[in-house]
Amino acid sequence: QLQLVESGGGLVQPGGSLRLSCAASGGTLDDYAIGWFRQAPGQKRQGIVCINKHSNNVNYGDSVKGRFTMSRDNAKNTVYLQMNSLKPEDTAVYYCVVDLVCGLGNAPPGYGTWGQGTQVTVSS
Repeated sequence: QLQLVESGGGLVQPGGSLRLSCAASGGTLDDYAIGWFRQAPGQKRQGIVCINKHSNNVNYGDSVKGRFTMSRDNAKNTVYLQMNSLKPEDTAVYYCVVDLVCGLGNAPPGYGTWGQGTQVTVSS
């Protein structure tokens, strides 16, 4: 069964950058749609970026477009999320998620296989 492990979260000042990684085992990431969701305190999980399976086309949510970049390394079975110009409102737990189709916005019930999440805190 596919398992996902995120890393790279931490504390960063507003305007700073972080790069998150999501390493997969037990399956091939390219066989799935892969995305990043985030959950801020008291809020629902929101999909912010996604790549459809067997594709390099990236779909970005409006809240991160122009600041975040998603990429993948099929040889390493890993995807990355480069986050620039971070804002306090980007503070959340970030999850790597795979499913058959991309999902942005609220996570539908039962959607996807999730990693354990990594905390990103943007604060001065």
